[in-house]
Formats: sequence, structure tokens, C-alpha cells
Amino acid sequence: MQHSAIQGGRRTFGDLGFAAKTIGAVWAIYIVTVVVRAILSGDFDAVIMNRAPTIITGVLLTFGIYFAIHSVAEGAGVKRRTIVAAVASIFAAIGQGLAFMLLAPLMNDSKAEYRVQAREGAVIVQRGQEITINRTADEPLVLTLPRIDELDTMDKARIAADAAVIWLFFFAAWSAVYIAGVSTAQVAEGRRRLAAAEAAAQAAQVRALRYQVNPHFLFNTLNSLSSLVMTGRTERAESMLMALSTFFRTSLSLDPAESVSLAEEIDLQRLYLDIEQARFPSRLSVNIDVPDHLSQVEVPALILQPIVENAIKYGVSQTREKVTITIAAKPLGDGRIQIDVHNTLPQDVSADRPRPTGTGTGLTNVCQRLETHFGGRADCRFGAVSDGYKVSIAVPAHSNEEDDD
Repeated sequence: MQHSAIQGGRRTFGDLGFAAKTIGAVWAIYIVTVVVRAILSGDFDAVIMNRAPTIITGVLLTFGIYFAIHSVAEGAGVKRRTIVAAVASIFAAIGQGLAFMLLAPLMNDSKAEYRVQAREGAVIVQRGQEITINRTADEPLVLTLPRIDELDTMDKARIAADAAVIWLFFFAAWSAVYIAGVSTAQVAEGRRRLAAAEAAAQAAQVRALRYQVNPHFLFNTLNSLSSLVMTGRTERAESMLMALSTFFRTSLSLDPAESVSLAEEIDLQRLYLDIEQARFPSRLSVNIDVPDHLSQVEVPALILQPIVENAIKYGVSQTREKVTITIAAKPLGDGRIQIDVHNTLPQDVSADRPRPTGTGTGLTNVCQRLETHFGGRADCRFGAVSDGYKVSIAVPAHSNEEDDD
């Protein structure tokens, strides 16, 4: 449902359709009761014709309540709308009572006949405004009730007040239905907008990975390429350049909002690690242990990239000793798999030179992406271990092959 808005200085009525539906539904219920009463009375036409003006004025007054509620400032709370609806319902009920009084002279006398047996034995017969009392020993007594327009002012006011009280509950009931429906829709719309904003922020965040290039990584890689070329090691330079080109082409073509197989994600990390191994040939060792039966499990694209980058930045770059980065996957017993990225911590990165901790933004983003993608089915843990640093993520063991089946 679309709600009212200010456009070009004018208030639009986006919820008029909802209001019309609820007004139609409420008055349809009333019409059904009138029809049932007309059928039971035996004078169908008169009852319907007498109630038609009441229905018409009632519908118009209900729309008047709607416009009164709608006149409240945009964004007003439920309390303010309820007060306006209550006041408008009171005026509508008074208007309906007055309309009943004004339209009374136009109403037709009912031809339906009602008979009541009194305890004294007399039979009372009412037909329209005429009441006949049939007595056993005497002549029938005929009484003619005055029409509403023939009553004095006080009697008219009393009848109008009685009618207004009855109609007040009717109009108040519609107002409650309308305000409840609009409030529910506004809450749902607010939640939808909040979810859309969060999704947009998350999408912007993950798509930023596509263009995220660690300046030090690119700078150092180019330096390494320059050194290889200047020392005549053109084959290694060409291999490193091809790996760099493939890495960027693949990472830029991926949509981080989509899922890829674990095998594809591992292949991309191999390219990245191949480049880093060319930079640190004697300091970086890579070990990848992913069983074949887990290779088709779906994971968010580039989910391992920040983890592996951190392993290089805070592991390999901070020491002259050899560091081993291990990427391993194993099944869990609850329908999920666990993916571990572990880098060893050499002895020289200890008390003499504490290891940089970083801001934690990269790992926090990884955990947020997993929660957004899988909800409570995913898990993300990271921290120091006895021989280094380890990041473990758990994701549902779902694959494209299962969808094909």
C-alpha cells in the first residue's frame, strides 16, 4: 500500500483505495442486515427504500471521517490520528442523526403488519403509523402515531440523539479498522525501507571488494616484477604478470553479492597466493586441503579474500622466517562445513616485536556478510592459537548440484 505524500505542494491520497475497501466492507455488512430485515418484515421495497438515504449519507459521512484523518500532518502518530478520528466520528454521528430527522418526511409508511397478543386478551396490530387494538367486547380502538416531522422540537432532538449514539459506535468501529490497517502498513513499510537500506549498505560494502586493491600488494608486486625483469628472469616475471592479470580479471568479474562454489573461491585465492609466493619465495608456504566432495559447496564470492590478505599482511610481511598459510575444509555433523584459514606465527614475532592487530574491519565484514547471506546457520570465529592465527567459518553444505537434482 502506498501512503499519502506531499508532491508539488499537494497532498496525494495513496491510501484512498484501502479506505474505500474498508468503507465498502463495513457498509456492506450493514446492508446485509437491512436486506435480512426487509425479507423478514414482508415489506421488502419499503424497508429498502427507507434505509437507502441512510446508507448514502452514512457512506458520505464515513468518507468525511477519512478525509479528516487524512488531513493530519504527514508522519503524525497513532494517538493524534485517533483523537481526530474520535472527534470526526462524533460529528459524523450527529450528522447522521440530523439526516435521519430531515429525511423522515420522505420515508414511506411500511405495509408490514405486526400482531401482538396482549395478556388481557386484546390483539394489537400495527401497520405503519396506525395501531389497532382489537378487544373482545368493544369496538376496535384505532390509534395513529405522529410522524417524526410532527413531533415537537425536544422529541425530535431526543430521537436524533438516540440515533447519533447508535451511529457513533458504527463510525468509531470503521475508524479503528482504518487506523489499525494504516498503522500496520506504515510499520511494515518502515521495516521494508530499513531492510532495503541495510541491504543496500551491505551490497555497497560487498561490491566495494570488487575494486579493493591493497596498495601495498600492488606496489610490491610491481616492484617484484621490475626486479625479475631487470635480473633477466623473464619467465618468472611473465608467469607472475599472467597470474596478476588473471587475478584482477577474475576478481573484477565476480559479483560479491552472489555465491560461487568453494572450488572457484579456492582457485581465486590460489592466484593471489601464487603472486605473493613470487614476492616471498623463501618466506611463504601454501597448503590447501579441500576434499573433492566439498568443492561444490556454495560460499559468498570473495569471502576468503580479506582473510588471506590479513594472513599475508600480519603474518608473512612481519617476519623474515618462513610462514605457512593453510586453507582447509571439513564437514561438520550438523549439515554444515567448516573452512579454516590458518597462518603460522614464527618465533621472532613475539615479545620483541608484537604482532600488529589491525582494526579488525576485514574480519568483521566477513562475519557480517556470512550472517546476511546465511542468517543464523553461519558461524564466524577468529583469534590467536598456539602456533599462529586462525579464522574459522562455518556455512551450510548447500551446492548447485543439489538444486539440479
